[in-house]
Amino acid sequence: MEWDYGSVVEDFESGSNGLFICNEGNFQYSNGTLSYYDPENKSVENEVFIRANGYRLGDVVQSMTAHGGKGWIVSNNSHVIFAIDMDTFKEVGRIVGLPSPRYIHFVNDSKAYVTQLWDNRIFIVNPLKYEITGCIEVPDMDFASGSTEQMVQYGKYVFCNCWSYQNRIIKIDTETDQVVAQLEVGVQPSSLVLDAYNRLWTITDGGYDGSPAGYEAPSLVCVDANSFEIEQRFKFHLGETPGRIQINGSRDVLYWINDDVWRMEVTAGRLPLRPFLRSRDTEYYGLTVDPANGDVYVADAIDYQQQGMIYRYNQQGALLDEFYVGINPGAFCWK
Repeated sequence: MEWDYGSVVEDFESGSNGLFICNEGNFQYSNGTLSYYDPENKSVENEVFIRANGYRLGDVVQSMTAHGGKGWIVSNNSHVIFAIDMDTFKEVGRIVGLPSPRYIHFVNDSKAYVTQLWDNRIFIVNPLKYEITGCIEVPDMDFASGSTEQMVQYGKYVFCNCWSYQNRIIKIDTETDQVVAQLEVGVQPSSLVLDAYNRLWTITDGGYDGSPAGYEAPSLVCVDANSFEIEQRFKFHLGETPGRIQINGSRDVLYWINDDVWRMEVTAGRLPLRPFLRSRDTEYYGLTVDPANGDVYVADAIDYQQQGMIYRYNQQGALLDEFYVGINPGAFCWK
């Protein structure tokens, strides 16, 4: 895409703790933006990337990861990852040439993995040089059905859920950059977290009626990271749409969206009977939990065309704040 360098830039100096919100924008409109929220002052700044740099983030702002004092923003359909100073929001570098990047995970300071949509490769990059250095080919996956998503690390292994038209979690040895195992967990595992007991949790969305990947009831799946075997499976009803699984700072409580927002301790023996937060004529689209105090932030896409809204709740479910951000707020990153 073409970058607009004609805008006037502003100077920012953010606080020590804050929350970045990735607003996807609309596909092929290049109107994705970045917002920044200060929880202490309850203040929000919208479109901080273009205001700090004078050009746009691009098409579909998919995710953001903090590492090394920088914020790494993945712009999916613009095929680029921007690195910004997390205090000033100014760009300090970018990784280009990525087919369809989704998420970035840092193995160490000089190596990171970048997952892709519609690609059977996970790209290896050197974040110090902002360069692609290689790739990991995922077995039994081609370009047409390729999809790798979120990553978590346990020891020397990185685990990654394979989502669109896929049904598995893969295990990557970070010393050899090779897929060493894969585990079928159900149709389309949509997100991934690691709990305090070294167990992986994913939600499978079950696909859709007529999908070549299959159609089944969604499920919440727990996988032992040591044995790489399924430990528990909790089934939802056919046609439900759970997803966006998150975990709190102590990694002992799960949260996810299934129309409402749900909460469950990782030691629970069954799915909760009542939601933590009921929907309020909303389109819940994103979710995060403050790792410091457990406050829950849920994004409302409203109609997927106008500015979205963020609602902030405490652990008792009381509304603490609400504020407008950009179009289709879907991902968060804590500073």
